[in-house]
Amino acid sequence: MAGPLLGLHGIARRFPGGVEALRGIDLAVQAGDFIALLGPSGCGKSTLLRLIAGLDRPDAGSITWHQAAPAPGEIGFVFQDATLLPWASAADNVWLPLRLRGIGREAARHDVAAALARVGLAGFEHARPAQLSGGMRMRVSLARALVGRPRLLLMDEPFAALDEFTRHGVQEDLLRLWTQIGCTVLFVTHSIYEAAFLARRIVLMSPRPGRISGEIANDLPPLPSSRTDPRHGELVARITAALRPALAA
Repeated sequence: MAGPLLGLHGIARRFPGGVEALRGIDLAVQAGDFIALLGPSGCGKSTLLRLIAGLDRPDAGSITWHQAAPAPGEIGFVFQDATLLPWASAADNVWLPLRLRGIGREAARHDVAAALARVGLAGFEHARPAQLSGGMRMRVSLARALVGRPRLLLMDEPFAALDEFTRHGVQEDLLRLWTQIGCTVLFVTHSIYEAAFLARRIVLMSPRPGRISGEIANDLPPLPSSRTDPRHGELVARITAALRPALAA
């Protein structure tokens, strides 16, 4: 860990019509953390990511950056849908955030190729999204988020639409990339199994209005073999038990 990265203090968000999405969220994020935000649909997990990314503003509370506030490109965002430009090649989709920062195609070529190689897509630079499987499209989306070497990677249920076999593969890719790159990850999921496999800290959220109801640490090594470790099943059971009171409230 390289010290505190950001802190959320008393975050609240209410949408027009009186829908209270978040109430009193306090969370400290350390540089290098891998945090899963786990809770039922509608508990404000995605809203929280949007607030951190600066795509929305809280009605109360504050977000404090303990290190320098992120420059353009230093926050990567991966959505549930790959959100690729259908007419553009994989390379041009990955180039997009660099292009928006004024970096030309030739200047970005090495970084784009390296980002695609990191996610296992070397040789697919010229493929269009329609020529790629769902898992490959999500890998392109991940490469696009990583190409700018972000300090913070926000992921909003990125693997929810994938089949189980593909999902396992991209989960393992993500863990490998996180250990190699060392960026901070906040990962939204509905899956207890996914949270227990990926995250080092599992932050539990209650039904709307979203509040943090607990946190569980994951001490298993971030390796594919942890999926079949008996301790993974024990961790899943602990998370499930911890969620029950919040879901019954």
